Amino acid sequence: SRGCWSLSWILATLLVFAPPVIHDSFFSSAASTSPPTTRHQIVFMTDLDLSYDYGDTSDEDHSPDLEVRSSVRTPVFAGKPEYCKYNPCLEDQEPCDLLATNSGCLCPGMSGSDVPPYPPVINGLRPVTDGDNRAKIEVQWCAPSSEVISYRIVIEGTDIPALEVGKASRKGLVDSLEVGTKVCVEAVNNAGHSRPSEFSCKRYDHSGSSGHGLLALVIGGGVGLLLLLVVTSVIFWKLQMCRKAKRHSSSGIGNTLNNTGGHQ
Repeated sequence: SRGCWSLSWILATLLVFAPPVIHDSFFSSAASTSPPTTRHQIVFMTDLDLSYDYGDTSDEDHSPDLEVRSSVRTPVFAGKPEYCKYNPCLEDQEPCDLLATNSGCLCPGMSGSDVPPYPPVINGLRPVTDGDNRAKIEVQWCAPSSEVISYRIVIEGTDIPALEVGKASRKGLVDSLEVGTKVCVEAVNNAGHSRPSEFSCKRYDHSGSSGHGLLALVIGGGVGLLLLLVVTSVIFWKLQMCRKAKRHSSSGIGNTLNNTGGHQ
């Protein structure tokens, strides 16, 4: 019976410890089969790496990347872009495209000569107050963002012919205008001319003239001063009349009292 007990104990021990051993041996064998797959992947990646390095005869693996970066970083993006010192409202300037060619600055986008230009922007209609052109009207404008070969000043509603000036001009003189006359500036190139717009046309306003405004101010000041003198004179005359009336009334009372005392 003791032998049976010992045999039973051995069998029980085997039953307890055998499953973990079988489990470990099973997974260890399964794990041992995975490295070949991993090796194939490593070899495959190595082949890709070798194909990437194909034709590279130098030891500098990253030289192509450095060359690409250096080609992208152009001087234009190295700092803030500098725009050309060009004012479209000033006369006799060097063209912006020529400035860009000579100095490397940037010009605003412009339409070419194969399409009609955009309309100019009219600045004002100012009468000339002195010199040989006195009493004439000076028309001022700014150039559009287009290729232009000349400008035309058109006076609508009259028989006055259009005045044509060069592409470097930003002003022109026309004869005296009536109040309300509409003046337009057109840009011209080989493809045609610009169409009138609310920005390229303006009506002449006589009251906007600085010379006439000054004249009106002087006349108004003179009239006001004259009225002030008249009112002051009237007030002074009234005061004098009141003083004389008081004197006459006081002298009349005195005479009455004297006459009354004499009769008594």
